[in-house]
Amino acid sequence: MSSSMSVFQKRIAALLQGDQVIWLVLGLLGIISILTVYSSAEVLANRNGVGTESFLVKHIMLLIASVVVMYIAHLIHYKRYARWSTIMLVLSVLMLLFTMFFGTELNGASRWIKIPFVGITFQTSDFAKISLILYVARTISLLQEKKGSLLELVLPVLLVCVLIAPSDLSSALVLFFTCILLMFIGRVEIRSLISLVMLGVGLFAMLVILSDFVDWIRVDTWVSRLRSFMDGSGSGDVFQVEQAKMAIARGGFFGVGPGNGVQAHFLPHSYSDYIYCIIIEEYGIIGGIFVVALYLALLYRTIRMVHRSPKTFGAMLAFGLCASMVIQAFAHMAVNVNLMPVTGLTLPFVSMGGTSLMFTGLSFGVMLSVSRNIEKNQPKKEAKEEAA
Repeated sequence: MSSSMSVFQKRIAALLQGDQVIWLVLGLLGIISILTVYSSAEVLANRNGVGTESFLVKHIMLLIASVVVMYIAHLIHYKRYARWSTIMLVLSVLMLLFTMFFGTELNGASRWIKIPFVGITFQTSDFAKISLILYVARTISLLQEKKGSLLELVLPVLLVCVLIAPSDLSSALVLFFTCILLMFIGRVEIRSLISLVMLGVGLFAMLVILSDFVDWIRVDTWVSRLRSFMDGSGSGDVFQVEQAKMAIARGGFFGVGPGNGVQAHFLPHSYSDYIYCIIIEEYGIIGGIFVVALYLALLYRTIRMVHRSPKTFGAMLAFGLCASMVIQAFAHMAVNVNLMPVTGLTLPFVSMGGTSLMFTGLSFGVMLSVSRNIEKNQPKKEAKEEAA
């Protein structure tokens, strides 16, 4: 029995190459996602006059598609992403510009473009995030080899973040601080980082000034959400916050059980922006801590990967993609427990979504590609050390 089990484990390891803990985290997040989306999508189903099962089936299909994307991405050597990073960055800038002026508007923000003949909406900022992290990781590795210039690193970061900020400030901030963190770890001079932060603040101030002349910069929304958080003066956001608090209070320590939550009927975006408080309502504080532990395990395994990576690009790439996901996850959780103003950030690989799931799957795939190639090179490194 034990021998057959070991054969099965070897086959699984051969199929799912890379860090096995990351694969496990991915699988557990997927299971949590299916269970919670099924519980919280009933309101959305009633609004559209269809059964909840239709949204569940659609969500499962999107999860499967994202896993396929991830599996393909993890088979590609991570060094190839360095070659594609500049092209991807240029494409992302062009798509962000197109979205800004011709994108599909939803909830007062123009973040999507519609793919012709297919009818699928595509959130361009998701593609821009991965493209910029790939480019920053590559440029940092070149700088450490005394190639390239700091300007090649700073200008794309500012450009992409400024293009995302008018319609999605929270995503722009997550991306900006992820890049700052990458540059800090990549040993970029502190004074250069301070200069970048000051330039970012200056460009943000320019956006605020420009909001008096253009409608698509959502300064009114930013101010309203900040006021709601500070003094409870915004009725829409206050309603969401109160319902989220009630969900957490009902959950208690052990939760009310899968499918027994009621606050999903009152929270407008319980399947996406407020899915974490639905997890706590149904699975209690224990369930909430378990989700936190999964993201911390992902971060720990990625840091471990960074220490083992023989190449700067692989280390920066894996950490940048992981940091982006973990920062977004903790920002989402902080909003759900009222530690931050409402942001609209989803919980990576848990919240219901389309392109966000695909690009999260792609991020996981690239991280696993780094891990897979580290594991392949590890025996060679050990053999050299023994020979020496």
